[in-house]
Amino acid sequence: MAFQNVILEKEDRIAVLYVNRPAALNALNKDTLVEIKAVVDDIKSDASIDVMIVTGGGDKAFVAGADIAYMQNMTAMEGREFGAIGQAVFSAIESMEKPVIAAVHGFALGGGCELAMCCDFRIASTKAKFGQPEVGLGITPGFGGTQRLPRLVGTGMAKQLLFTADIIDAQEALRVGLVNQVVQPEELLNTAKAIAKRIVSKAQVAVRLSKVAANEGMQVDIDRAMTIEADAFGLCFATADQKEGMTAFVEKRKANFTGK
Repeated sequence: MAFQNVILEKEDRIAVLYVNRPAALNALNKDTLVEIKAVVDDIKSDASIDVMIVTGGGDKAFVAGADIAYMQNMTAMEGREFGAIGQAVFSAIESMEKPVIAAVHGFALGGGCELAMCCDFRIASTKAKFGQPEVGLGITPGFGGTQRLPRLVGTGMAKQLLFTADIIDAQEALRVGLVNQVVQPEELLNTAKAIAKRIVSKAQVAVRLSKVAANEGMQVDIDRAMTIEADAFGLCFATADQKEGMTAFVEKRKANFTGK
């Protein structure tokens, strides 16, 4: 499919998805969400890609939010349907077994903050701004913000951000645990790629099983979570990468993983 609102680049087993509507600060409308989902489907099935990075085109915004002009005159049913589309796309990113890193610069507000949160972790530039400003527009977050934000920063901090519509800078996002690292804007994408390369160098079946176990374990009680981990741990022993990784360790050499 030809993309109008996103750009996809692939190199060295890493894909970079740019949300690219700079005139609208990369705001999300239905067409953009459909294109993001198409990229996710492509990456899931592309054996040449192990990690995806999500970022924004231009230098002003990651994603400034859902497109307000697009939403302004929606009916209740249309609003619910639009929210369901966003939730489905972001859940597809979250549940994809391959790791996804958000590289955030500029505004990550509303749907943009929600897009960042559905990624596995977030690297921010010093110019990044995060927030869920929806209550200032007369709506709630609709693409998962009321659910993922408490899971990332804790219930109290999440409710404060949700109820006040406050926008926080990168350092505050780091303090509350919303982002993992803050770097200078010119270093952002290279930092994300460097982390992605470290992930690529590891045993990919084990990486993906680690993501599945972490995601699924967060949704169940601790006893069931331990069973999920035990199953993932056991499956690794059926892989060539486990044999290679442990043999390389014993032989004091670098492992040569094949992803099998």
